[in-house]
Amino acid sequence: MNILLAGLFFALSVNDVNMTEADATPAITIKEGDIAPDFELMADDGRQVKLSDYRGKTVALYFYPMDNTPGCTTEAINIRDAWQEFVKRDVVVLGVSSDDVTSHKAFKECYALPFTLLSDPEHIVCDQYGTWGMDSKATRSTFLVDGSGRVLKIWALVDPAAHAKWLLEQLDK
Repeated sequence: MNILLAGLFFALSVNDVNMTEADATPAITIKEGDIAPDFELMADDGRQVKLSDYRGKTVALYFYPMDNTPGCTTEAINIRDAWQEFVKRDVVVLGVSSDDVTSHKAFKECYALPFTLLSDPEHIVCDQYGTWGMDSKATRSTFLVDGSGRVLKIWALVDPAAHAKWLLEQLDK
């Protein structure tokens, strides 16, 4: 059983780390300056969350492939470790993947993540934002949305280790 689980983890890890840029390039059709499409998804705590719930606040909406994979864990931990900087800037962070609420809850608890994770199992919002990849997962992409709902910045093919730093730099511009 342990060998099977280790093999599964290795296969997921390899896919997360070695995905080629050509295979992963998202078909993002939203442009900076556009109004971000509203949506409603289930959060890790069972709440229904709409993007429009956060009008008046800056939102870092980030899409990621899968809970508990090396890249996604690095990305989430770096945001967690910089959390007080996001709080100081009054920024809401919302992470979106196709994982279910149970997976998100476990991922959030395991790494003490202070931000909301949203479940998009049918990848409707991923499709809406053009982040659904050819490997049947969300591609790592971030949309920085201002308080009026306008997209300020888009970062496709996010580097998980540099994500939190990039977001904070964009917020300070």
